[in-house]
Amino acid sequence: MIYLLLSILASTFIFIIFKLFDRFKINTLQAIVFNYVTACFCGFITSKNPLNVDDIVQSQWFFGAMALGFLFIAIFNVMAITSQRNGLSVASVATKMSVIIPVIFGIYMYQESTGFQKMLGILLALFAVYFVSVKKHATFHFKSNLLFPIILFLGSGIIDTSIKFIESTYIQDGGIPLFSSTIFFFAACFGIGILMFKIIGNNFKFNPQSILGGLALGIVNYASIYYLLKALHHETLESSTIFTINNVAIVMFTSLIGLALFKETLSFKNWIGVGLAIISILLVTLA
Repeated sequence: MIYLLLSILASTFIFIIFKLFDRFKINTLQAIVFNYVTACFCGFITSKNPLNVDDIVQSQWFFGAMALGFLFIAIFNVMAITSQRNGLSVASVATKMSVIIPVIFGIYMYQESTGFQKMLGILLALFAVYFVSVKKHATFHFKSNLLFPIILFLGSGIIDTSIKFIESTYIQDGGIPLFSSTIFFFAACFGIGILMFKIIGNNFKFNPQSILGGLALGIVNYASIYYLLKALHHETLESSTIFTINNVAIVMFTSLIGLALFKETLSFKNWIGVGLAIISILLVTLA
C-alpha cells in the first residue's frame, strides 16, 4: 500500500508542476523533453541490474516500451494543455476517469473479483470524478471543453492498460527501473525529434526555465510510474483496485490543492465529488 500512496503523491505533484509552468512562463514542450531525459537517467541510476543495451533490445517488452514512449510524450502535452486551459481538476478528472478502461481489462483478462462492494466503489468513483469536473458558469466550446479531455481520457486509459499488461506478462523481478527508463528514453527521443523539427523550421526559441521545470517534473514523473509498477507487481492488491484508488485519490488531492494553492473554486457539486471519492476509496480498499 505504501507504493500506491507514493505513486498518488508523485502524480499529484505532476499536475501542480504543470500549473506552475503556466505561471512561470515555462515552455511546456521543452520542459517535457527535459523531463523525460531526467526520468530516463533516474531509471538507469536506480536500477540494480547492469545496463546492457543488447539485453534491452532483445527483451520482450522492448517494442511495448517504444509505443508507450510515443504515447507518453503525446498525452503529456495534452495533459499540460488541459491543465492550463481547463484547470487542475478537469485535467485530473479527464485522466482519471479513464480508470474504467484498465479496470474492465483487469476484470476481463485476469478474472479479478467483482463483488458488490467493490463494484459499488468503482461506480461511485466514476460519479466522483464527474461531480468534481462540473464547472459553474462555464462557456461551452468543443475544443476547450471536450476535445482535449476526451483525448486525455482515451490516451490515459490505453497507457494504464498497456502498463498493466506488460508488467504482468513480461517484466521480471528487478526489471521495473530498466523498463521505466526505456519508456522515458523513447519519449525523450520523440520529444527531441519534435524540437529538431521546430529548429529546422525556424520555429524554436530556447527557454532556460524549461530545464529546471523539466528536472522537477522528471523526478516526480519517474516516481509516479516506478511506484505504480511496484504496486501492480505486489500480489496483495488486484489491478482494478489499485487503478481505482490511485486515480480517484489523485482527483481528490488535485482538486483540494487547486483550491488551496491556485484559488480554483469548488462548487457544491465539486464537494459532493470529493466526498464520493473518499467513500469510493474506502469501499474498494475494504473490499
